[in-house]
Parts: sequence; structure tokens; C-alpha cells
Amino acid sequence: MNETKQLIETTSTDTVTDSDAETSVASFDPRLDLAAAVELAGRTLAAVRPEQYDAPTPCEEFDVRRLSSHLVGVVRRISVIGRGEDPFSVPSFADELADGAWAAAWEPGAREVAEVWADPGILGRQLRLPMGELPGAAAAAVYTHELTVHTWDLARATGQHPDWDPALIERVIGVVRRALPAETRGGRIPFAEVVTVDPDAPAIDRLVAWAGRRP
Repeated sequence: MNETKQLIETTSTDTVTDSDAETSVASFDPRLDLAAAVELAGRTLAAVRPEQYDAPTPCEEFDVRRLSSHLVGVVRRISVIGRGEDPFSVPSFADELADGAWAAAWEPGAREVAEVWADPGILGRQLRLPMGELPGAAAAAVYTHELTVHTWDLARATGQHPDWDPALIERVIGVVRRALPAETRGGRIPFAEVVTVDPDAPAIDRLVAWAGRRP
């Protein structure tokens, strides 16, 4: 499911405030995590094989083909959002791309993200996301989360084992545990119930379990 949509709906009320974003920027530049998430998603996407396109993914809405198309749409939208433009000017899916063209399309998309988000002033700027406005620092965390979870979805569906950065994942967990409460899933919280994992499980397992995936 669309993690960005749900995180926006919850964080845009009272979960991640401007002061939260400023505190986050003071301690760590969230653009670094966003850049790392973009890079890892691109590598995972590039390793998908044609015979895997129809395979199901842990994100029940998408098979590998649809998830690959969605990821390209996401990376394009991150640039549009960073420029302060209408996020809906970019479709959620890169439907114009032929099967297998996603990795080639990812490269210019990733370069554009790096260029647009290079300005440190973006972190305190109010940006328009699909479901509301957030400071750039919070927007970077939101999209780091979406890219990370969907990279896990794609990796699990295609038998890949990305080299997850535990510190990055822990920072994402810190955001998502505030933004997505464990209780009352369903309805406004359109995620499956939190999956119980060992507290000492790898960070990526704890992150996706909170999003209702089964690691």
C-alpha cells in the first residue's frame, strides 16, 4: 500500500511538527538517508529479472511489474515535491515505460532528486505532498520510509538481499512508530496489524513488521 499517503495523513495533523523537523535537522540531515534510500532502491530495481515481473510482492496491491513502475513514479515525484510544485503533476506509476525499462528511467530520476535536494534550505521549507504540507525535513523522512519499505517488498519478491544500513533503518523506525500507531489498524490506518518480531531482530525486520509485513 502507499506508505507516503498514510504517513502524510498522520504526520500532517500533530505527529511531526515543524519543531520536530528542526530538531531532526539539528541532529542529522535527513537528506543523507533519502539519498541512501534512493540509491539502494535503484540497485534493487536494476537486479530484477524479466521472469520475475509477474511475481507477487509483500505489498498485496502490487506484483513486481507494478511495484517497479510505482517506484519510478515515486522517485520522480520526490523531485517535483522538492521544487515546491504540484505532486499530482507526476503520476504514481510510470505506465509509459515498457517492461524492463524501469532501471534506465531510475538513473535520471535519482540524479534529479540529488540536484533538487542539494539546497540545505529545502529542509525548513514547506513542501506540498500528496496529502498535505510538511517541512522538507519531514518530507525527506516520509519518502525514505516509503522507498525503504518498497525496496524490501521488491527484494523479498525477487530473492535479493540488500545491504541494509541499520542506523538509517533505526532513524526511520523512530519516525514511523510515531506516525503509524500500532492500535486501530484499518480504516484511516490502512495497514495490516503490526507483526510481532523479536526486539533483537534486525532493524529492517522490525521496520517492515511495523508496517504489517511478515519478515
